[in-house]
Amino acid sequence: MNVRRLLPLPAAIVLTALALTACQSDARTPAASETASEAAASASAAAHDVKSIHSPGIVAIDERLSDGQCSVKAVNASLGEYLPDPICTPGAVDPAVTQGDIDSTICTSGYAATVRPPASVTGKVKSDSLREYAQSASNTTELDHLISLELGGTNSVSNLWPEQNKAGATGTTNPKDEVENILHKAVCSHWTTLAAAQEAIASNWVTAVKDLGL
Repeated sequence: MNVRRLLPLPAAIVLTALALTACQSDARTPAASETASEAAASASAAAHDVKSIHSPGIVAIDERLSDGQCSVKAVNASLGEYLPDPICTPGAVDPAVTQGDIDSTICTSGYAATVRPPASVTGKVKSDSLREYAQSASNTTELDHLISLELGGTNSVSNLWPEQNKAGATGTTNPKDEVENILHKAVCSHWTTLAAAQEAIASNWVTAVKDLGL
């Protein structure tokens, strides 16, 4: 039975309008959901975007962070597996180091020393970084390049963070150092690309070796 034939014309118009409104509302729901998901994904990706900064011998102040703004993530504190805040320390690379010139840059013995800033420069940066990460000074905490200089990392606030060490450590040598060495060897042996190694260590150095299948 056609209900509209039994209703006065105005009532039929109202029913039609309500039906169209419901359809439009249903059609908009998935789009709104997709937009929200895309926005969340974009925000997450932005937090991990690796920067490109040429800054040999000095530290580029490419970020202005507040005291206590940043926090580390403890994956396994007893093993010294800490990750930096991805918003405060997304990582940064030197655009002067490319896949095509690794043999004359990072794969040349002594390269890191040619671009590393002196302690007189990094000392202040470390003090600032400790405050930004709400940490106390310790002789086992290293001002670490998230993407190491040996992997084409650069000297910038966005690539430096106060890396805590494992329980019982007596110095700054830490588990991340071994990961950096493995990735450096893999890049220089052409087992993996420079870009892949940089992305892996910036995203999660704890899993970087496994993520690259090394």
